[in-house]
Amino acid sequence: PPRPMRLSRDEAEALLERFRRWLKDHRLPVTAPRETIARAIFASDGHPSADGVTRALRTAGSPVGTATVYRTIDLLISSGLVRARDFGEGVRRFEATAGDDDHGHFICRRCGAVTEFSTERLQRMLPLMADEAGFRLERHDVALHGVCRDCVGRAGGAARRS
Repeated sequence: PPRPMRLSRDEAEALLERFRRWLKDHRLPVTAPRETIARAIFASDGHPSADGVTRALRTAGSPVGTATVYRTIDLLISSGLVRARDFGEGVRRFEATAGDDDHGHFICRRCGAVTEFSTERLQRMLPLMADEAGFRLERHDVALHGVCRDCVGRAGGAARRS
């Protein structure tokens, strides 16, 4: 079943603390804009783009520059705390890494909705499949493209009314 995408407040705070430590370890300043941007991504209930992060922060009254958002996202990716995703829209989207890689994404081609799902069973199969092929698996991404439940329902309802 689909799972909630939002991290708990404790998970988000733990990631923010890890980001602060990473910045200090790399002799980079821990600044309020960097923390605000990181917090926005860690607290997101979706997969925001850099422009989406910028808009959300400005709407919330935190005027941060677009260049600062992009540079901070690059630092978050370098730190391993954020992963970039491409869902076929031509825009990079970002998600916090809470130490798990046990999920995939359903991507609706109609409305663009992205829903996470557990890949626990797939996780057990992948090493076996790789071993059979003599392949050393390092990482994987699972993205299933199709039409979400809401869009199927809307299409079905429209067809019944005709």
